[in-house]
Amino acid sequence: MARLMERYYKEIVPELAKKLGRSNKLSLPRLEKIVVNMGVGKALLDKAKMEQAAAMLAQITGQKALVTKAKKAVSGFRLRKGNEIGCKVTLRGRRMYEFLDRLISIALPRIRDFRGVNPRSFDGHGNYNLGLTEQMVFPEIDPDKVTFTQGMDIAFVIRNKRGSDEESRELLRMFGMPFREA
Repeated sequence: MARLMERYYKEIVPELAKKLGRSNKLSLPRLEKIVVNMGVGKALLDKAKMEQAAAMLAQITGQKALVTKAKKAVSGFRLRKGNEIGCKVTLRGRRMYEFLDRLISIALPRIRDFRGVNPRSFDGHGNYNLGLTEQMVFPEIDPDKVTFTQGMDIAFVIRNKRGSDEESRELLRMFGMPFREA
């Protein structure tokens, strides 16, 4: 069992129930999935960049990346319907908790001038979004083999009965998410 998953069930759930004043553990906010997305606009000119980005995303998450395609044409971006423009991975269960553990304890502290993540990046329904500017902060990526830097978006989908951002923020804080002071 993943370290954070075990900690969630043994420590976080009872503490969160006490803090929120609820006896039903199913009414507590819980992490449902983590979606890691890379928009690879450079892939329109060079198809090899899409393959590299998908391979890096698979290395980071431990799961094969799904290549996403454009849903409609946008002439301003020289984009046609069906062009490959990104890749994503949806993590659930044990892999999700392992990725979250590596993100919080290894990747985020390696960011230059890191002062914490934005505590206001919630969407109003309790879900949290985080953007990274480069994939090099993950230790799985070998810097010598990288030909281009690529950013990524990480979405934390939190099942929250009340839909409250404060409850979701408290859940992520208990996991160890380093929020900066607002």
